[in-house]
Amino acid sequence: MSASTDRSSSNLPTFRAGYLITGGSLVTAGGLIALAGLAVGGLHMLSATRQWIQEMEVPPSELAKIKWTQARSAAAAGAAAWQNGVSARDTAAT
Repeated sequence: MSASTDRSSSNLPTFRAGYLITGGSLVTAGGLIALAGLAVGGLHMLSATRQWIQEMEVPPSELAKIKWTQARSAAAAGAAAWQNGVSARDTAAT
């Protein structure tokens, strides 16, 4: 009876340590290779973006200032038109 009790109590699978260590090592190596690839790709994208910005005629900060000024002017014009009661039909006719 003790032999059948030992069999039923050991329903857990048996693992060989060598295979688990090999599998874990391969997963770690793959992760390190992926991390190296990410670093190389990221550095290339950063370098290409910096070069692209340097080649622009108008730097992004200056372009943002220009667009902000345009947006402020448009908002002020819209608010003035709304307060003065100018309709879209009146402005389209001119």
